[in-house]
Parts: sequence; structure tokens; C-alpha cells
Amino acid sequence: MSTRADRIRPAAEQAVLDAVPKQLYVAGEWRDGAGGATFAVEDPATGEQIARVADATPQDALDALGAAHDAWRGDWRSSAPRERSDILRRAYEAIVARSDELALLMTLEMGKPLAESKAEIAYGASFLRWYAEEAVRSDGRFATHEAGTGRLLTMKQPVGPCVFITPWNFPLAMGTRKIAPAVAAGCTMLVKPAKLTPLSMLMLAQILEEAGLPGGVLNVVTASSSGSVMEPVIRDPRTRKLSFTGSTEVGRTLIGQSAEQVLRVSMELGGNAPFLVFDDADVDDAVAGAIVAKMRNIGEACTAANRFHVASSIAGEFADKLAAKMGAMKLGPGTQEGVEVGPLIDCEQRDKVAELVEDAVAKGARVLCGGEALDGPGNFYKPTVLIDVPADARLLKEEIFGPVAPIRTFESEDEAIAAANDTEFGLVAYLYSADLKRALRVGERLETGMVGVNQGLVSNAGAPFGGVKQSGIGREGGPEGIAEYLETKYLALAID
Repeated sequence: MSTRADRIRPAAEQAVLDAVPKQLYVAGEWRDGAGGATFAVEDPATGEQIARVADATPQDALDALGAAHDAWRGDWRSSAPRERSDILRRAYEAIVARSDELALLMTLEMGKPLAESKAEIAYGASFLRWYAEEAVRSDGRFATHEAGTGRLLTMKQPVGPCVFITPWNFPLAMGTRKIAPAVAAGCTMLVKPAKLTPLSMLMLAQILEEAGLPGGVLNVVTASSSGSVMEPVIRDPRTRKLSFTGSTEVGRTLIGQSAEQVLRVSMELGGNAPFLVFDDADVDDAVAGAIVAKMRNIGEACTAANRFHVASSIAGEFADKLAAKMGAMKLGPGTQEGVEVGPLIDCEQRDKVAELVEDAVAKGARVLCGGEALDGPGNFYKPTVLIDVPADARLLKEEIFGPVAPIRTFESEDEAIAAANDTEFGLVAYLYSADLKRALRVGERLETGMVGVNQGLVSNAGAPFGGVKQSGIGREGGPEGIAEYLETKYLALAID
């Protein structure tokens, strides 16, 4: 990408960028990396450099882990639940109050339209509110021994220092989804945001600091090389929990590294979401849901509908209506008014999407709309609908992570379920049917951790987000989310 600096940036954009800390956040202090190096953050809509942030060394990461360990061994793990709750609530209120500023920052570094950035800010903030309420509700139990000779007491205690590695596609929400339950549970943490989108996380750290989170509880290290910086802390005995959101390939590597210290792990990995439309579905509702499931975040989401399986009797109508909707979506920089589809994160991702579409077309798929990158600067790819997609097309097996909807048909319920489950992934599925019995029957047979029934969005702070098979381990959100950060301790009490 270019690092042009010749364009005069609007004052509002520059003010937001100037307000973001650019250093590492360790032990409650903002500081440069040990080597003094920095790396560039670029606007995917233009290729322009918008900031330079500190480039951490492995020693910086170990220092941050040490700060987290010291804070946990100090007062934080025994801090009052109400204190932790109040901090999270203040942070929630601050994010809501600054949502316009945070949304603009997110759009500048990630590319999504401002309306979507605002939606992510609200979603990300909701985890702070949810876990502010959960912080005071981590209960144990008291029971009588079956022989009557003693009592059983169980309690919940924080796991300890956690290491979080977050992705670029939801740069704030993927942070709050991990940080909020960890804070509520009494854990401390080291966070390494994606190198492509570190600014939202740095601003979140500043907000939590201002909300009263003690130094060392949250530590943030930005780095251009994730593997070399994070491997030493994953293998360090002071780390007790690892949570990662990203690709399955990287997740497998991290699980292997975590085995050395027998860490508790949460892995939210790749997806290949099927979108099933049965012959009794309302086609217009299904198309509306498909737009949400496919085009949220420009298709760059692990929950994005990746394969559309439509009953043959309505497939033509569904495809034509979906192509009309997607083909009419306005493409451009996310900061421009009315834009519905922003750029992909970088040129590598744009080229991958193009390659997957070209492979499908070469094997016989037909393009109803889109099917090409946009000329000019930025990483834009036109919203695309493909029909007659052959079974051996790569995009049916690989995560597209872009605005492309491949459509295949089915004749029976069993055929639809078999096609949906024909993948190593199992994060989410979507199904549209007017028959509640069918929806329940199919939903139970789908090999995924989540199912959207007659809706194209499943994300909710109060619900357990996560997958099965090679889509991950563990859950984020809801009561299940805080359980990932709590150990159960049992005390056997003699009474005689």
C-alpha cells in the first residue's frame, strides 16, 4: 500500500487520530517499546498512513505479563465485586457518550461504513454493561455430604493472568467480549490487538483507565509480529488463560503452544456458515436476512453466510432478488455519506476474494452481479452473487471473508442438512422456514454452535457465542462467558 501524506485530512478525522494513544500500555503507564520501533496503520479505503504505533518486543510483552501477574497477586483478585462492576459500568457509559468519535476512528483504520462502526460500538459496549451486572453474581454452593458426615462448599475464583489476541475485523467488540468478563471475574490480562487495527483497542484501554481500572489489570501491547512477541508469554508459567479470535490455522498453533503450561483456552476460529432457505420460507424475509448475514462488516466476519443452500423451487426468485439488493449497494470509503459497503482490509484480502470468484466462474458458476474489484485506490470488491456454483468450487470450502454470495440448490430437507454439515467448521448456521417444527428439527441436526432461525444476526452479549468442530473451543457472552474466567474450588468440611 501507499503511504501518501499529500491529502489534507478533514479536521474531525485528524482530531480523532490525534487523541489516540500510540504507545504500549503496561502497568498503568503509556510507554514506548523497548526498541523504540514503530509501525504504520493505514486507511484501507485510500492506502494512506493514518498513524504510527509502538512496535513491541518480546521483552515488552513479558513486562506486560509481569504487570498483569503482579496486579493479580496484589489486590485485584480479592477486589470487591461491586468495585469491578462499577468500573465496567463507567466504561460502558463513556463509550456510549463517545460513540461517534470511536466509530470514526474504527472506520478510518478498518474501513467499514460509519453506520456499521456505530453498531459495533454499541455491541462492544453491551458486553461492559452485561458483565457489570454479572460481576456480583458469581455464586458457589453449600451442600450436605451424602453420608451426613460433613459439608461441601464450592466457590468461584478468578483463573489468573490472561493473554488475549484479538482480530482486525471487529477491533473494539472482540476486545470488550474478552476484557469485560475477565474484569468481572477478577482476572488480569495482556491484550495484543491485530497490527492492522490497533487504534480502537488503544482507545478502549484509555477509556478503561479513565473509568478507574487499576494499573496492571489491563495491559496492551501492539506489535507488527504477533508470533514472536506472543509465544514467550503463552509459554510463560505466569499465564493461566489464553483467548484467541482468528483463523483456525493460527488457533491450532496457539493450542499447541498452550499445552506446555496446560492453559485454559478459548478459541473462536474460522467459519463456513451455511444459509438454508426452505420452500415454505418468505423469500423477501430470507433475502433481507441474507443481506445481514452476508454483508455485515463487508462480509469480513466469521459469522458471515458463506454458502447459500436454497430449495430449487424458489432458488431463481431468491437469487434474482438477492442480486438486485446486493448490486444496488453503494460502494466507497466508509466515511462517505450513504456508503453501505466499504473496502476490504488490505490488498491481499481483496485478491483472495477475486481468486475465489475466478475459480468458481472458471468451473461453471454464473455471475448475477459484481464479480470484480473496483478500479482506483483502496481495496474495494463489488458485492457479488453467483449461481450454478459447482460442488468443487473453492469458495464452498474456504472462508470467503468478502461480499460474495454463492448459491446452490437442494431438493430435500436431508440433502440441505447434509450440504450444510459438509465442512470442517461449525460456528453458525442460518435457516429460513415458516414451519416451526422444521426449524427446530433442522436446527438440532445442524453441526454448529449457533443457529439463526429466520434472522441473519446471532450476536448478543447475553448469549453464548462459539462453535464446534474446527470453529473453536469455549464460549463468549452470557453467563457462559464469565465461567471461562472462573475456577471452581471445593472445600470438604468436617463437622464431627
